[in-house]
Amino acid sequence: MSGSLLAGLMLFLLLIGIFSGAYIGVFLLATGFLGLWLIIGDFGIAASMLGTAPFYVLFEYALAVIPLFILMGLFVEVSGASEDLYNTFNLWLGKLRGGLGIATVLSNAVFAAVTGVSLASAALFSKIALPQMLRHGYDKKFTLGTVAGSSVLGMLIPPSILFIVFGILAEESIGHLFIAGVIPGIVLSGIFSLGIVVMVHIRPRLAGTVLTTELTFLRKVRTSLKSWGVFALIILVLGGIYAGVFTPTEAGAVGAVGAFMLTGIRRKLTVANIRYALLETGLVTAAFFLMFIGAQVFARMLATSGFVSMVTEAAVNLPVAPLIVVSIILLIYIIMGAFLDSISIMIITLPIVLPVIRVLNLDVIWFGVVSVIAIETGLITPPFGMVVFVMKSAIGENVTIEEIFLGAMPFLAMMLIALVILVFFPILSTWLPGLM
Repeated sequence: MSGSLLAGLMLFLLLIGIFSGAYIGVFLLATGFLGLWLIIGDFGIAASMLGTAPFYVLFEYALAVIPLFILMGLFVEVSGASEDLYNTFNLWLGKLRGGLGIATVLSNAVFAAVTGVSLASAALFSKIALPQMLRHGYDKKFTLGTVAGSSVLGMLIPPSILFIVFGILAEESIGHLFIAGVIPGIVLSGIFSLGIVVMVHIRPRLAGTVLTTELTFLRKVRTSLKSWGVFALIILVLGGIYAGVFTPTEAGAVGAVGAFMLTGIRRKLTVANIRYALLETGLVTAAFFLMFIGAQVFARMLATSGFVSMVTEAAVNLPVAPLIVVSIILLIYIIMGAFLDSISIMIITLPIVLPVIRVLNLDVIWFGVVSVIAIETGLITPPFGMVVFVMKSAIGENVTIEEIFLGAMPFLAMMLIALVILVFFPILSTWLPGLM
């Protein structure tokens, strides 16, 4: 049996294992090692390659950015700053019809700039935004959809964990990827906000009543100042990266320290909160690193087999424009996103897809942005949209899975519109990185 055929068989076994509920990191290691053994025909050499993989992966300096940004987001979460952030946007937008929905989108966009994880945003704003919107008479499905849809901004607006994963696997600048996500993040936030306005205009009952509390301009400004910590962190981290003051990894360290200090200033630096933040950071980081080690072994197997070269040659020889090839890849990502988590999709596919993108002379940074959006659509797509299940867990028995999925459908359509815009206008993703 040829090496390419063996690699294809291992890829098939990997997908079967994942769909059956096996842990992705373990199955990557198992299928990668088995494939190497069968392709090389020598157990000792395959075992040696397996043994060196953890060193080469964990020696990667850029990986340190993952626990640092996760820790920063967790400290911001326990500090309670996210609730003040939502209240600030409510003050300025609550009197508009649909204003609470727009406030939820903008709050998620800003919170995304300090957490980088969509699931964290979904869980948090299910508890913060949902009760207020329902209390003011907003339609239940519309409210659920607004929270679910806007939470996906966490993986697009920097610092994004998906951009970090993409940058490491693609060996591209994480700083450039971060900056590349700024304008697309604003575009998607704008489309969500505009979509809410249009939906409320067509069906006014979706928005319920507007806020009636009258506050002076000065009072609004004073109340808004409570959110200073979140905005200061964003300016510190992203401004530092963009200005070249420090690398993304150093920015993660600065951000984590800044979030720690913010938690202390807000008098939330308790033993329980510190323990929660450190423990969650350790658990998530360990899971990520095991997946990266497995991905290294699996990628070596694919490269040794010649499978990547075969796929690249086949894609390049297709009698279609490069943009059609990219569109096919993105369509596959959207379908996979309905069944697998985002990181797993990247780890499985990028060793195969990236050589194709490079041979077609397409911008890898641009492809990173559009691929993240395509993969993220899966977070709110049936049957296994992870954001939906996280929201269900956070809210409890008061909602059903079906209600959240139905509410999220208009926002899924908006994400697809944003994806089309960014595919056909690459400058939206490449302009800011080009200035660095």
